Amino acid sequence: MRIEAVTVCVDYADYLEQTLPTVLAHVDDLVVVTSPRDARTRRLCARHSVRCLPTDCFYQGGDAFNKARGINYGLANLRLDDWVLHLDADIALPARARWTIGQATPDRRKLYGCDRVNCVGRAAWDALRAAPPIPFEWKCLVSPPRGLAMASRIAHMEYGGYVPIGFFQLWHPGRSGVDRYPQRQGSAEHTDVLHAIQWPRERRELLPELFAIHLETRGKTGAPIGDNWDGRKTPAFTLDEGPFPSCGRPASAGDRGCAPPPWQQTYGG
Repeated sequence: MRIEAVTVCVDYADYLEQTLPTVLAHVDDLVVVTSPRDARTRRLCARHSVRCLPTDCFYQGGDAFNKARGINYGLANLRLDDWVLHLDADIALPARARWTIGQATPDRRKLYGCDRVNCVGRAAWDALRAAPPIPFEWKCLVSPPRGLAMASRIAHMEYGGYVPIGFFQLWHPGRSGVDRYPQRQGSAEHTDVLHAIQWPRERRELLPELFAIHLETRGKTGAPIGDNWDGRKTPAFTLDEGPFPSCGRPASAGDRGCAPPPWQQTYGG
């Protein structure tokens, strides 16, 4: 199987810097969609030789942050001739993720999701990388990384139950007939759910052998759901975890991104 991936990263380069190498190990092609003003993300992609697609489409029509429109811009730049994986910028994939997906012999008519664990704080992430968990032990044991809390699954009863949400969504556009995200939401709120329910419940499936790793800042712990739906507000994923790095302060609703610092402004035009 061939896997193409799309990730939206606007003011999330501090996360993507950590997760990008873990994703590149498991996909055949990757596009990262960002804002033209997010110089740090563009520079990071250039360093890793990853296609970066700057666009202002997120904010068309006065939208706060239309993430689905950005995802669709990325999908339009993929071949869409086999499997597509949508990943959030703060999601790291474990060792043998590609092998695990292949072993499941996924059905091309289905949408697949996986579970995730929350890795809170840069110190916890550094400790995890120093002693990587073994995702598949003794040919039979599948366990989440020790010491990390499992995040909740989403099960909308009005849509039949389990819904694979946007941090990890794997599907085959050709066989499923779904090649675009619904983009009627003006923010990132629920766009992934609207995408998932295009498949009936019997074709939405969990990959129980796979645990993605969701990176969070300490400052985000206990924050309300959706704190970044209208743009980045949470602290930076750094050792001191101060304000996020693109402009040295948290974003506010309606921000169109922050001007890059002088040392970045010469990069990429």
